Amino acid sequence: MSGMQGPELLLLLLGALIVTSIARRLNWSAPLVLVAVGLVVSFIPGVPEFQLDPHLILVLVLPPLLYSAALDSSYLNIRANLRPIGLLAVGLVLFTTLLVGITASLVFPDLPFAAALVLGAVVAPPDAVAAVAIGRKLGLQRRAMTLLVGESLINDATALTAFKVAVAAAAGTAMHPIASVWMFVYITAGGIAVGLLVGVVVRYLRKRLCEGVLESALGLLVPFGAYLLAEEGLHAFGIQFSGVLAVVVAGLYIGHNSPRGKYSTRLQDAAVWRSADVLLESFVFALIGLQVSSIISNVDLNASLLLGAAAVVFAAIAARFIWMYPASYVPIYTSQRRREREGTPHLGQVTVIAWAGMRGVVTLAAAAAIPPEVPGRDIIVFCAFVVTISTLLLQGMTLPWVINKIGFEGDDARKDALAEAQVQHRAAQAAVTRLDEEIEDVPEHVRDQLRSLAEHRGNAAWERLGRQEEESPAAAYRRLRRVMLSAERDEFVKARDAGEIDDEVLFRVMRELDLEEAALSRE
Repeated sequence: MSGMQGPELLLLLLGALIVTSIARRLNWSAPLVLVAVGLVVSFIPGVPEFQLDPHLILVLVLPPLLYSAALDSSYLNIRANLRPIGLLAVGLVLFTTLLVGITASLVFPDLPFAAALVLGAVVAPPDAVAAVAIGRKLGLQRRAMTLLVGESLINDATALTAFKVAVAAAAGTAMHPIASVWMFVYITAGGIAVGLLVGVVVRYLRKRLCEGVLESALGLLVPFGAYLLAEEGLHAFGIQFSGVLAVVVAGLYIGHNSPRGKYSTRLQDAAVWRSADVLLESFVFALIGLQVSSIISNVDLNASLLLGAAAVVFAAIAARFIWMYPASYVPIYTSQRRREREGTPHLGQVTVIAWAGMRGVVTLAAAAAIPPEVPGRDIIVFCAFVVTISTLLLQGMTLPWVINKIGFEGDDARKDALAEAQVQHRAAQAAVTRLDEEIEDVPEHVRDQLRSLAEHRGNAAWERLGRQEEESPAAAYRRLRRVMLSAERDEFVKARDAGEIDDEVLFRVMRELDLEEAALSRE
């Protein structure tokens, strides 16, 4: 981070985590609280000026965040919704670039149209982190969540490609329109190919590693390796692909195949990436707020600039609404086959997705990466900052109200519970069948215990479909077993403190008890 020393960076990370902890304890949206706190702190005298290094964000922060999101995303759901996701991640980004560019050229007459398009490309990609967190908390329908996540995974690649084309035009090295389209296709296809290659190679290597720790360690290198290979690995041959898409495709491929891997790797990966997500997201949103003093100091604040920035904010928000409704309904009503396959989108779903257009750190990183020779650079950076802060605070703070007011939520939980119960019943039967096949000279009480456990797991999912206000037998079992596990832990700790067992023994037993409790836990 340019201009930031080690102690300052450490203090920023620690402060961001503390604010995140407080926000979660109060059940507030942590990203929005971090932005607000960072904005206030930036005006405190003596606080160092934080200048965003775009290379650091695009290489060290964005890849792991995208990779972690891709690991947790459903490849099947994204594939099933690829058409609407493409309309959002490609069509909407390009439309926003154009509309914001036209608006900026009108409100800032001295800004060349090519430079105005740079601004449009910078503010075009929304960041769905805050929207997804709010949607999950309020039980937003799965399809809406899939569209938001899918859009956020892909739209950065579209926006950064459009940004490169617009910067080239603004700097006086404009490309022919056909060349621009070819560049987009070439970069996109290459990024997908690199990501798939990385995913296949990493999966092959992980299957042959003997320890889950080594697999997780290799997994930590994937987002950085995929990004750098696509963006810089073939640079000597004049080849450059989309690093963002490479990371996303690698994450989707590895995540889709992770259920076939080792259980220990899945447990470790989940813990590692959740921790990384919290740290990086806290850092990113705090940094967004802390940018305010640095960005304001580079421009001459006046009524004309503020009104122009407000117009750009309005255009960025309006572009999403103007695009969403026709893009959601025209393809459906013009194709009966598509309507039968996908169904008619709920009006509330379309409205919620249209309002969930908060911008994030990619916008500020792209703005910071604008070359000095682009005309009106300071105005572009200022407007990008205003759009980011305005959409995060305005749309982020009102999105829960919009969801509740519309009353749009899904019944996915009930459907999931029913489907889980049906499959769990078959799984329990398969487990008992396999048990009968494998039994050879096993004590009868062991067979009975294993059959009882399989039946318990098979019945637990059906019990969860019953009345939620009453504690089911399965829930009582989990609650009481946790109490027993806690008592076992206490006894082993006492034995360690008394010198009866070594720490190594304690740690081994604790891991066994922790794994059993993890199996009992249901989020």
